[in-house]
Amino acid sequence: MNRFFITSLLLLMSSLAIAQSFITVEGTDFIRNGKPYHFLGTNFWYGINLAHQGDGGGRERLLRELDRLQALGVDNLRIMGASEGPDGSPWRMAPALQMAPGQYNEGLWDALDFLLAEMSKRQMAAVVCLSNFWPWSGGMAQYVAWAEGSTIPYPPPAEGGNWLAYMLYSARFYKNQTAKAAYFAHLEKLINRTNTYSGVPYKEDPTIMAWQLANEPRGMFSAGKYRKWIKTSARFIKRLDPNHLVCIGSEGNTQTPTGNHFKKDHRFPEIDYTTIHIWIQNWQWYDPQQPDKTYDKALQKATNYINRHLVIAEKLHKPMVLEEFGIARDYDNYADTASTLWRDRYYRDVFEIVSQLARQGSSMAGVNFWAWGGEGRPRAPKAVWQPGDDFIGDPPHEYQGWYSVYDADVSTLEVIREYCQKLRQVSEKKQDGI
Repeated sequence: MNRFFITSLLLLMSSLAIAQSFITVEGTDFIRNGKPYHFLGTNFWYGINLAHQGDGGGRERLLRELDRLQALGVDNLRIMGASEGPDGSPWRMAPALQMAPGQYNEGLWDALDFLLAEMSKRQMAAVVCLSNFWPWSGGMAQYVAWAEGSTIPYPPPAEGGNWLAYMLYSARFYKNQTAKAAYFAHLEKLINRTNTYSGVPYKEDPTIMAWQLANEPRGMFSAGKYRKWIKTSARFIKRLDPNHLVCIGSEGNTQTPTGNHFKKDHRFPEIDYTTIHIWIQNWQWYDPQQPDKTYDKALQKATNYINRHLVIAEKLHKPMVLEEFGIARDYDNYADTASTLWRDRYYRDVFEIVSQLARQGSSMAGVNFWAWGGEGRPRAPKAVWQPGDDFIGDPPHEYQGWYSVYDADVSTLEVIREYCQKLRQVSEKKQDGI
């Protein structure tokens, strides 16, 4: 047998082994390495910046954070694979990956490579978010600003900021061909990249679980254009990369009209699974100043929200992930030393709902809490983030210390550890046919 044939055979076997390790969907289940995969993960959007060797970075901290998460059993991280400049823009994660259309900070490409390589060493899976409806990473609004030469009407905390004005501006993205072309150009560059640390092309890297179209995209008054963008984007990604899953990043059918329709948005065959987000305080279901009076009703509304969407996910015959939920520290205290009694209760209640639904064989497949703050701390409780501050779980446009889970939150960490184990047990019992 000649050397060329042996080498070719080994390469073929290696590629088949990689293909078999991609996370896939079978019915309403995720499958990883041939086994059912239910997960408890977290949002770690700032991982790319923490991995940067330049401004704002801290690779030694990144490695410690990944080790902490691994020790808890957390093996699924929702990260950003896109951020748009220019640096110096307000309320923005900085530095940005894309400083201007097609102009990149090469140090942040290197950072994303490093993050994915380190996640791979720890057998973690990444959901890579490709844009953002909200301004804290630039996202759709920045693409519109670049395309139009217009000024972004920032929402709060901007003085006089208005959320509706911002959302309508960001939703102009779906109608602007130049803005969308810049988005597609970024997708192509990202998906076709080869990791400089592992040598593995992104499209062949089983560390990546899914490409996510954007964080919380909303159709607003352009629902038709919005759904056309979903279909076009998902098909574009699948043509570039048939190996990985694709999801939207949807909140679901939100409490106020936002142009979203859970069933219509997720019905496309290129969308492999469904997502929902729940925010009991933001949606004014829960008042942290009166937890004893508002918590039970808020939890019931959250449960109903899950169940309503679960019915639709099962009709679509697709898995569902609750990929964002969180709650403030007790009595809305932003200090890192504030108690977490009510948050621990909420985490336990939500994780229990997810694990029970998964155990029953429903479409419920995973959950990611918002968000991991680790050893980072705000400059001051309720400060607005500035370059040079620690990255924590709260994005730059939000008051720092709101929803972050810190490495010193011992009781919260115990709840997370317990339910990581419970969801692994659900997967094991499914594997054994129990």
